[in-house]
Order: sequence, then C-alpha cells, then structure tokens
Amino acid sequence: MKLTLTRTAPILQIQQEFNREFPYLKLEFFSRSHTKGMPTSINYMIKPGKSLGEFGFGNKESEIEVYGSKTVSELENEFKNRFSLNVQVFRKSGRIWLETTATDDWTLDSQNEQGKELSEYTKDRDDLPDYHEQE
Repeated sequence: MKLTLTRTAPILQIQQEFNREFPYLKLEFFSRSHTKGMPTSINYMIKPGKSLGEFGFGNKESEIEVYGSKTVSELENEFKNRFSLNVQVFRKSGRIWLETTATDDWTLDSQNEQGKELSEYTKDRDDLPDYHEQE
C-alpha cells in the first residue's frame, strides 16, 4: 500500500489508512524523536487532528510505501529520514497499545499477527482498560 502525504493531510487520515492495512497496529506521530530502543514520552504525542504541515512536512505531496515485509524500524526511519516526521508503531495487545521499541526489527506483518493473537486471547476480558504502554 502507499500512503500519500501532503502538508494539509490530517494525521488521523494517515493513521486510518495504515490501520486499515494493519488492524492490530497503529502509527503515532510525535513532536520529538526518541533514542533507539527507548520509548517516546506520551507528552510528545501529536493529536490526530493536526496536519503534517504543522510539524515540518514541507513537501507538496509524497508517497511512502508500506508493506508487510518492511520492519518497524525501516518504516519509522523512512518517515524520519525522508520527511523529518517522528512516528512510532504501536501494537494492540488486548486493550493495551504497546510501543514496539523492543521489537522494531520485526516486520509489520509479524507485529500485526502478534497483535491479533494477543487481542483474541484477551477479547472476552472486560476488566482490562485501554491505554498506551512501552513494551
């Protein structure tokens, strides 16, 4: 799949397109980068209603190819190196979204499959809250 990036594109639109392809993963955009292997503070997470242009995206229109055999680190690095955008992939684990810092070398397909398995295992548990956590 290809994600089309424009200055006026809302972050939510890009997140939704990504999530349609990988339903157990999500992209989060941050105003700051992180150290390899370390989580990014949730305080720097950008609200989905913001546009890419508000965070330094200067190209009129560009595309980024996203496919299942691409690793998390390849995708995150491509956003950073090509567009100066700080993104992190999160994986669903039941009702928890885990930042995939410890498994950035996994492919998007592997991450998505792991998220599916973990979510199906916990889908009948109503006592688990939705929140973000580092892996």
